[in-house]
Amino acid sequence: MTVEELKRLRDEGRMPLVLDVREPVELSLASFPFPVVAIPLGALSARFRELPTDRTVVCACRSGGRSAWAVEFLRARGIALAENLEGGILAWSSRIDPHVPRY
Repeated sequence: MTVEELKRLRDEGRMPLVLDVREPVELSLASFPFPVVAIPLGALSARFRELPTDRTVVCACRSGGRSAWAVEFLRARGIALAENLEGGILAWSSRIDPHVPRY
């Protein structure tokens, strides 16, 4: 999913669950301007059962690499509606909201 698609869904009131898999220190540096579920990638194997299986889960990280891994992990465990946020928070900052810090 692109950041433009995510923004459109948010603007239409159809916001999916966004799973931010960055580390806590990264969350303190830059955050999305909407609620997210924050589970660091290293904790995902222990906590993935907290996520819904009947709702789109958009995985996000800094640039899209870790979240792509998270999508594969979640899909293999029955969360078929998992999607990757292409470009992560860096894309959100550069293409949607320049007020979100880049790090």
